[in-house]
Amino acid sequence: MNRIVECVPNVSEGRKADTIDALVNIIRSVSGVVFLDSQSDADHNRSVITFVGTPEAVAEAAFVAAREALHRIDLTTHRGEHPRVGAIDVIPFVPIRGVTMEDCVLLARQVGRRIAEELRIPVFLYEQAATAPFRTRIEDIRREGLEGLAERMRMDPQWAPDFGDAKLHRTAGATIVGARRPLIAYNVNLAGTDLNIAKAIAQTVRESNGGLPSVKAVGIALKTRGMVQVSMNLTNYEETPVHIAFQAVKEEALKRGVEVHSSEVIGLIPETAVAQVAGHHLQLEEFHTDQMLEARMANALTQDLSAMVSPFLEAASGPMPGPGGASVAAMAAAGAISLGVMVSTILMKDEAHASKKQDLQDLRTLLRQRRDRLQTSVREDAEAYQAVLEAQKRSKLDPDRPAAIKHAMSLAIAVPLAIMQWSVEGMEALRQLIPFASDHLATDLNVGVSLTRAAGLAAIAVIKKNLESLPNDPRIPELSTHLAEFEERLQRV
Repeated sequence: MNRIVECVPNVSEGRKADTIDALVNIIRSVSGVVFLDSQSDADHNRSVITFVGTPEAVAEAAFVAAREALHRIDLTTHRGEHPRVGAIDVIPFVPIRGVTMEDCVLLARQVGRRIAEELRIPVFLYEQAATAPFRTRIEDIRREGLEGLAERMRMDPQWAPDFGDAKLHRTAGATIVGARRPLIAYNVNLAGTDLNIAKAIAQTVRESNGGLPSVKAVGIALKTRGMVQVSMNLTNYEETPVHIAFQAVKEEALKRGVEVHSSEVIGLIPETAVAQVAGHHLQLEEFHTDQMLEARMANALTQDLSAMVSPFLEAASGPMPGPGGASVAAMAAAGAISLGVMVSTILMKDEAHASKKQDLQDLRTLLRQRRDRLQTSVREDAEAYQAVLEAQKRSKLDPDRPAAIKHAMSLAIAVPLAIMQWSVEGMEALRQLIPFASDHLATDLNVGVSLTRAAGLAAIAVIKKNLESLPNDPRIPELSTHLAEFEERLQRV
């Protein structure tokens, strides 16, 4: 996965496990997305979900999560300590690798528009995606809560949303969508119950009141834990590291006769931020993340191409039946299509092809999408076959066993069908590039064509074998016609 965007939706639900699980599961279901983490807090009544993936996949996952939140969360009955204005309150996009902040701004606008148009939820853009300086900071949009935002939307034309009608959705409120740098959600819990003290400390340490740079802070009561909290966002941990924020809160608390009970990170934290803390407290000289074992190993493994591929080869070589033929076909096709992405990128820089730059860019976009989807299908096919095995393990006395096997087999057919289609489409796109390429580049493209053809034929073989398990399925005639069409496309020279 060469282009990676992180998305960290903040959802106004931290108590109902079924709702949180449903949100996580629908995010997981999107091809091209890798779920990383979910943390919930009952006092905040809020969950923070973290996932990464290709820009297109992350955009889709963010939207379906917003749609699921709309169906499951009702702000008219919501009670929680954390400020919020929406069922899915905030959707930030963060550039991680192979994408720019401008890419994430575009992503925020695309997703924001879709939420407004399809879900009828007004959307405000913030941070790097903001369209007005006074709406850049999230706290300014949340000022005075739902009621305050509703009043501003009603009375002040400057507070019309970026997308959607100038009124809150009855149950889902509004959603704030934006693009930003990585931040750290960091809380310091105080050994006391005086909320005024937590609020006073938050006011002192936050940047907007002349406190620590790049720090946002609020005071919150943790009623279920019998304490109060200074809840912070460190928007640039290079300017204010975690240990500096902790020490500032601790000193302010001691001035008021209160001790620190503990602290916590919500969501994920960059390893460089952890290294900052270790280096400070151990007084390490010139300490860098390269001195961390796991970081050095990860860097070395990503430099060694054979080491990167070896886990997949070991898995395919193992005694388990998955990853099997379709997964191997998908991996081969993804590698083949990567050659096309490389060639199209080179050709776009060649002045001789300036008049065809848009065509080349469109082909590169298509190839990237097929490559990323094929890469994801490597895992999906293995999971689909594992589901078949689990269904077959059910007791023969289980009345639901036949339906479970049929459902699992349907999925085991659907994934190689997708692999077949993406392989063929990739092959055809590779062929379109050949007339533009030099002899050396054309050789790479022809290698790609051969591999994608083989992957397509391999996927068809898997599909036909799996169809034998569904001899009476009414879809077989249509599927057979579909397969014949793709077989014919694979044979074209």
